[in-house]
Amino acid sequence: MTDRALPSGLLERLRAVDTPTVCNAIEVAQGRRGFANFTRSTMHSSDPASPAMVGFARTATIAGAEPPQEPADMIRARRMDYFHSMAAGPRPAIAVVQDADGPDCVGAWWGEVHSTVHKGLGLAGAVTNGLMRDLGDLAPGFPIIAGGIGPSHGFVHVKAIGEPVEILGMRVSQGDLVHADRHGALVVPAEVFDQLAAAIDAMQASEALILGPAREPDFNIERLETAWAAFEKART
Repeated sequence: MTDRALPSGLLERLRAVDTPTVCNAIEVAQGRRGFANFTRSTMHSSDPASPAMVGFARTATIAGAEPPQEPADMIRARRMDYFHSMAAGPRPAIAVVQDADGPDCVGAWWGEVHSTVHKGLGLAGAVTNGLMRDLGDLAPGFPIIAGGIGPSHGFVHVKAIGEPVEILGMRVSQGDLVHADRHGALVVPAEVFDQLAAAIDAMQASEALILGPAREPDFNIERLETAWAAFEKART
């Protein structure tokens, strides 16, 4: 969890770029390759055309392959505690929910009802290793990045609230700043907050050294050699 304040304008800057750009920019800010706190494997986006979502993580763990062993009133109370947790905390916020049944998830927590409820509670979207469904009826403007798609809710129930979770290799604590889009998700390290906007600008400027010439009609191998040398020198 981070208690670092975000620099003015950083949220807007992050919303304007995709998750691969942020992944690269974190390495620019850190001055080295090797940033690794992002999701692995292919994820599914409920709305691939949606812009990136950025927010502070509200975490939980669910399961759905087997019926819960606890009393029904305890399960109902924990679900309401879950909603209270999702409604709390700083905004913008993203629901980051680990399905403990992964990689063999069967219960889709995210569908028409939960997407609408979470949007109504003020969350900006959701990231999960679990399943989503109701693809034509999900709440508009509430993107979901999920590990898969399935038709059933199974025995889905809440197991833990506010504890650290892991989503396909990405480790998330409650309050971490998460950036996600159709490519997957990552946790933005608090130590790069102050440098990240400038790092995005520097990374895009270095890419322009190769993208500009490559898009010109007279581009050829000789121009590539010159442009690539400048690109290599500028990038992390």
